[in-house]
Amino acid sequence: MGHSLKILGRTSSINVRKVLWTCHELGIDYVREDWGIGYTPTQSPEFLALNPNAQIPVLIDDHGVLWESNTICRYLVSLYQRHDLLPAEPAPRARVEQWMDWQATELNPSWGYTFHALVRKHPDYQDPHRLAAGVQAWNDKMGMLEQQLIRTNAYVAGDEFTLADILIGLSVHRWQMTPMERPPYPAIAAYCERLRQRSGFQTFALDGHN
Repeated sequence: MGHSLKILGRTSSINVRKVLWTCHELGIDYVREDWGIGYTPTQSPEFLALNPNAQIPVLIDDHGVLWESNTICRYLVSLYQRHDLLPAEPAPRARVEQWMDWQATELNPSWGYTFHALVRKHPDYQDPHRLAAGVQAWNDKMGMLEQQLIRTNAYVAGDEFTLADILIGLSVHRWQMTPMERPPYPAIAAYCERLRQRSGFQTFALDGHN
């Protein structure tokens, strides 16, 4: 399938790396441009015309412009009909998508304060009480993932690797790399070993990224 694809966003962004790993799994070529912190600002009129939220990534292809990383990933997998990554049947698809949505609406917000405090060392995120609460909230969400992985003994949505594992795999790596106290969570540790066998995880999670 011929498909012209451009991705706007810096590789240090975890949301950009979701899209890049998805492209890697699909085996498709793309052109990427650096935008965001340290590069051309997303508040520029040129970027705002593409995404009024001023957030990366943005995808531009033959069909138009898309933003929101999870939506971009769904779109690409559907465009290339990779039903192993996102099933066509409603029930198994919903099981993948519920964990994708959980990553965006529950897991991501839980790490906000902690990540800014301990990794980015932002001066506005140094309240010890809020930091302790943030660490607890993040670990609690990861505890939910631990229980799910105990049930599947494989990947997030079941026996096979899916699109949900791209999103959550990057999030798990961020949790592991943040300097804080964490429960051992052996099912998550085993899950990461499975992900390490994939070249996409090695490139877009392990290659110096947090």
